[in-house]
Amino acid sequence: MDLGIKGKRALILASSKGLGHGIAVALAREGADVLLCGRSSDRLAANCAAINAEGNGKADWMTADLSDPAFVETMSKGVAEKFGGLDILVNNSGGPTPGTTEDMSAEKLETYFFSMVARIITLTNALLPGMKAQGWGRILTVASSGVIEPLANLALSNTLRPALAGWSKTLASEVAGLGITANMLLPGSIATDRLDDLDGAAAKRTGRSMEDIREEKQARIPAGRYGRVDEFAATAAFLCSQPASYITGAMVRCDGGAARSV
Repeated sequence: MDLGIKGKRALILASSKGLGHGIAVALAREGADVLLCGRSSDRLAANCAAINAEGNGKADWMTADLSDPAFVETMSKGVAEKFGGLDILVNNSGGPTPGTTEDMSAEKLETYFFSMVARIITLTNALLPGMKAQGWGRILTVASSGVIEPLANLALSNTLRPALAGWSKTLASEVAGLGITANMLLPGSIATDRLDDLDGAAAKRTGRSMEDIREEKQARIPAGRYGRVDEFAATAAFLCSQPASYITGAMVRCDGGAARSV
């Protein structure tokens, strides 16, 4: 299938590794020009070199940190300087520290609210006028399957990410008539460094081995395994595509059937 995004300009947040990096690769392979951002200049430079070596879409990068108060201004200027505008925005952020509801201090809530919610919303607002003017845009927000089924020992994530769900659905209704879609993509257990960290934390908390934790978790997934980054990224690329123009306001799961809700 031709996704119809050759030459489209895409910004992928938190794309130095993991899901963000996978999405950048998938979009570039479809011919999109991608702008990667994150905190590690070494990883970003290496990622872009690899993408450019494939010879499909072009890749560029810039360092930026979602916890920085100047993040939105930095990224808005970067998009204008490097691309002159934007067609595809992939909102992505790192996850918060594991813990229970009793571990949620006011300081933690405020810190992660800004990096996981507020700056994603305000960056989207800053880039949205350009999409409206050109009559085409894709806004994809990566969250977590905890939005629909709260995950044990991830109280901060379970609390903050649903705020993005309400925002994304509201936004989708506001811009649907302008050629712009807004969707959410909810990963389950996808094999990344983040999942390793969470499995490690669970092993430490329970006094069990990482192998036992992983075997138990995968046994609860109908697909019987963890997902691959390329599988997740392919789903993201489709939601950012031209053929997906009538899909908006949706929350799409990529979790191997793990969530039990309808």
